Amino acid sequence: MKKGKPRRGAMTGLVISIPLLALLNLTVGSVAIPLDEVLEILFGHGSTSEVWQNIVLGTRLPQTLTAIACGAGLAVAGLEMQTVFHNPLAGPSVLGISSAASLGVAMVVLLNGWIGGGVLTRFGLVGNAAMTMAAIAGALAVMALIIWLARRVEGGATLLIVGVLIGYIATAIIGVMKYFSSEEDIRAYVIWGLGSFARVTGGQVEVFTGLMAVLLPLTMLLAKPLNILLLGEQYATNLGLDIRRARMLIICSAGTLTAVVTAYCGPIMFLGLAVPHICRGLMGTEDHRVLLPATLLAGASLALLCNLFSRLPGFEGALPINSVTALIGAPVALWVLLKKNDRIRK
Repeated sequence: MKKGKPRRGAMTGLVISIPLLALLNLTVGSVAIPLDEVLEILFGHGSTSEVWQNIVLGTRLPQTLTAIACGAGLAVAGLEMQTVFHNPLAGPSVLGISSAASLGVAMVVLLNGWIGGGVLTRFGLVGNAAMTMAAIAGALAVMALIIWLARRVEGGATLLIVGVLIGYIATAIIGVMKYFSSEEDIRAYVIWGLGSFARVTGGQVEVFTGLMAVLLPLTMLLAKPLNILLLGEQYATNLGLDIRRARMLIICSAGTLTAVVTAYCGPIMFLGLAVPHICRGLMGTEDHRVLLPATLLAGASLALLCNLFSRLPGFEGALPINSVTALIGAPVALWVLLKKNDRIRK
């Protein structure tokens, strides 16, 4: 295991980037709001414009908090998956949990058109609540299956294959439902599948961020078993680590984070795959005592950056967040990986 000496400057930069990007998310958009007015609103002093106050507190602040929680959760889940399966291409969705959540939403949105005339496809509070519960139910059902298998199979390859098969099955079922659904229902499902930080509003923001505030600190307790797993299963066993138990705990942690994020924000792509690689390059270490908090911060920062670009002035509404995450994150990840490869050659 290559621990290396962590770069304090990189960690400091990640810490500073979050409040800076958060303030930019609150000030920049189709309606520009001065920074001093944003600070007045945040500290409860009100604003000279009631419209600005509604925009900041009703729209931008929930989006900002959602982006922070979503980015941090997916990035940490991706790091856990890449470590436990020793696979650099593993991500939060590798076990089929995101696909199962998507299937749950498809059953609500697409089947609803057959039995209820497409009422829920108009979203609203009832529609959003129904889709969230369906996504959680689908994700937790598959996660229970994966955890059950993790306690009974020896290698991680079997779990990866099961996850891929679950994804194919879910995609096939969704395809059949799309074939028999109306255009309005299909459009509603496609919009959900594009991912969005704006979908979490009202009391949902408190529930979502509260769940992530509890789950994310618990992942820090897994730094030691994650470090031992880097040595390989044989060495880990010699060091006294219960491989099955450790793998089950890590999969449960990553699966829960993925399930919660997918349920509230939709299937957000790329963040969980790329951010761990970016952090390894930035921090110059594979020690999870450093990588876990660094990945959490980097995931939150990149999500804030993507949310900022998705609603820059000049765009009507907001761009699909999945498109923005790939367009911004992929070049950054490629640059970090190439730079890391150049250092290894030297």
